[in-house]
Amino acid sequence: MVAEEIRVFGIVQGVGFRPHVYRIAKKNGLCGEVFNDGEGVLIRVLGSEELVTQFVHQLQQECPPLATINKINRTNYIGEFNFNDFTIAPSVNNAINTQVAADAATCSQCQNEIFDPYSRWFRYPFTNCTHCGPRLSIIRAIPYDRNNTSMAKFTMCPTCDRDYNDVTNRRFHAQPTACHICGPKAWLERADGKPFTVSMFSMLDEIDAVCTLLQKGEIVAIKGIGGINLACDATNTNAVEKLRQRKQRYHKPFALMARDIAVIEQYCTLNTKERELLQSPVAPIVLIKKRIRNINQKLFAPCPLISFSVAPGQNTFGFILPYTPLHHLILKRMNRPIVFTSGNISNEPQCIDNDEARHKLGKIADYFLFHNREIVNPVDDSIVRIIADKVRVIRRARGYAPAAIELPDEFKKAPQILAMGAELKNTFCLLDNGRAILSPHLGDLENAATFQSYKKTLNLYLNLFEHQPEAIAVDKHPEYLSTKFGKKLAETSNKKLVEVQHHHAHIAACMVENHLPLDTPPILGIAFDGLGYGDDKTFWGGEFILANYRDSQRIATFKPVPMIGGKQAIYQPWRSTYAHLRLILESEELEKKFPDLELFHFLRSRMLLALPSDSLGVSQPIQLLDKLIVKGINSPLTSSVGRLFDAVAAAIGICREKCSYEGQAAIEMEALIDSYFFENKQGLIGYNFEIIESANITYIDSQPMWIELINDLQQHLPQQIIAAKFHQGLINIIVKLVSSIQKIYNINQLVLTGGVFQNSILLERLQPQLETLNIKVITHSLTPTNDGGIALGQAVISAARLIN
Repeated sequence: MVAEEIRVFGIVQGVGFRPHVYRIAKKNGLCGEVFNDGEGVLIRVLGSEELVTQFVHQLQQECPPLATINKINRTNYIGEFNFNDFTIAPSVNNAINTQVAADAATCSQCQNEIFDPYSRWFRYPFTNCTHCGPRLSIIRAIPYDRNNTSMAKFTMCPTCDRDYNDVTNRRFHAQPTACHICGPKAWLERADGKPFTVSMFSMLDEIDAVCTLLQKGEIVAIKGIGGINLACDATNTNAVEKLRQRKQRYHKPFALMARDIAVIEQYCTLNTKERELLQSPVAPIVLIKKRIRNINQKLFAPCPLISFSVAPGQNTFGFILPYTPLHHLILKRMNRPIVFTSGNISNEPQCIDNDEARHKLGKIADYFLFHNREIVNPVDDSIVRIIADKVRVIRRARGYAPAAIELPDEFKKAPQILAMGAELKNTFCLLDNGRAILSPHLGDLENAATFQSYKKTLNLYLNLFEHQPEAIAVDKHPEYLSTKFGKKLAETSNKKLVEVQHHHAHIAACMVENHLPLDTPPILGIAFDGLGYGDDKTFWGGEFILANYRDSQRIATFKPVPMIGGKQAIYQPWRSTYAHLRLILESEELEKKFPDLELFHFLRSRMLLALPSDSLGVSQPIQLLDKLIVKGINSPLTSSVGRLFDAVAAAIGICREKCSYEGQAAIEMEALIDSYFFENKQGLIGYNFEIIESANITYIDSQPMWIELINDLQQHLPQQIIAAKFHQGLINIIVKLVSSIQKIYNINQLVLTGGVFQNSILLERLQPQLETLNIKVITHSLTPTNDGGIALGQAVISAARLIN
């Protein structure tokens, strides 16, 4: 007989792991105990060596659906062993070194119960078990026990208490378990405060009434698991437009929720991986190609069309399936999609509190569906897309966060680190004991309310995980609010401050996600994004960088172009277009050479509106813009490929005048051409770029591309062809430059990172061409390639620099 102490690390609390251990121990006739503590799960077991080994093997092979075992340590138990049976012992509070499970979509068994008239949970909107339901959103402290969650105030009725303590029951130690008698309650309110009753709608209950309200064209704010969402009928254009105007979200696509896969299939073409994602416990928003409707094909029964206003200029819909019992009950009678968007005024944090929602959403929603279970930690919906047959997380939030990212073993030597993240699409990161905990998506910190939410959430995480960082990592951009806040924290707490270059962080995040060892020699990182603060104090965004975890060297970039008006250029793409054209020829020469080109008529009209006629002592707006460029007045130089995409999109008439959200022009240009265009145009020749060698760095010059593009505009070539030629030309020049770099630096692997690589056409067509050079191409999957992954990169770079 052997007595062992078995330590299980990973996501093993609140996921039914202890009863899983109990059942397997009993099946193998073992004695001992299992309990939760700050490290994870600890098992003490007595039995034959063969049975104990079999027990450990079965623990891993038959793991509960929401559990993740990262590591199992087995040691001989040297204490006194007074067990005649196997038991589940109470949790032990000690130093926190365990993980918190993410909120999980309703399991099939709970779904069946809420629609079973003979079930105790019939139509109960907060039904859950150890396989599903809230986790992160309700937890206040570790270990994950009911008294440490917002369910603490709901005392279990005798029946729920019996289930909770029955080790053979699916709800054994399911901390949020409850029923109609003892659990949280939901109710419906009118936004204007006027009284009403469910009988007015002839519905089963107030939740069923929400479906009728949506069908009638009303906007309903629905409090869910991690926040409040706004919903309306997606096929009702009046309702969708009303929501856009009230929410002040004028063009950015809305997410859609559908009752089931069958409803989604009426509007989209799904592949196997997209189906799996939609139906997984994560239940993210999945970006899926719109179905091309052919009136001669009768593949599906007639269905109402989704309003064009839902996703203008897009070739995808973002669909999500119901992930709580509340959503399932609302959509039971809904045979068409609903808009399902964050409950906020555009760019502000999602509301999580009832009173906050009444105040902030009272002029947006017509009705509120509230409940009285507190949301402790706000968690927005995750967004994913399948590109090149691989899952790409665009927004990492509910279902993924706060699952820890296991780092290469060498990072266990690093001290605790806090990484503050970027300015846009912010997340922060806690690094400790060889793991990185990346916060859920928090948003753009330039919004005051979002910044306050960022600070509040950061404080919650530091307390929840008892994280006491020895170093704080920040972006080098001196004006990022996350940087300023990080510097203040470092100064007031006397912690080491580590500044990390933006694109180096992008590259390192991708490296560590793909588990490259700490001592990896420099690899080539291609980082394309909107912009980031460079080592030379200019704005970068089209970078070829040799990097390892500690250091980086910029070896090539796109030739810098002025951002006329600074930040204004992000939201008025015509400014980037003019900046590029101005580098080809003087403004007078451009107008003489292309006097009838519609683009120049537009640029002249915009300049008249944008600039005063007497500025700087000149009378012509074009001359004024030229003077701003020459003198560098509010026109910083940038090598940004994101701005290059904006410039090309505006040149061909996409979002030329303005964008209502960053990247809109590039996204709509991608949607315009789509991958099928390339498949049908194998002989497509891309525009030419030029490689220019200088003493210290290599430049990619876009001037030849612009000359060819303007000539195509003069010839009235269709938008799709010009856009496709630009994409192909960009791919060609990247491959050509990488081939050259490969010969000089002898690289055999490279990283593709930055927000520009969310472009499916660019990534899907570039990666295989690079691989023909016998280079291993490394890309993001479970962390965002956009700025949502920056904090992870900051954390591991800081760790690498601090490890002796």
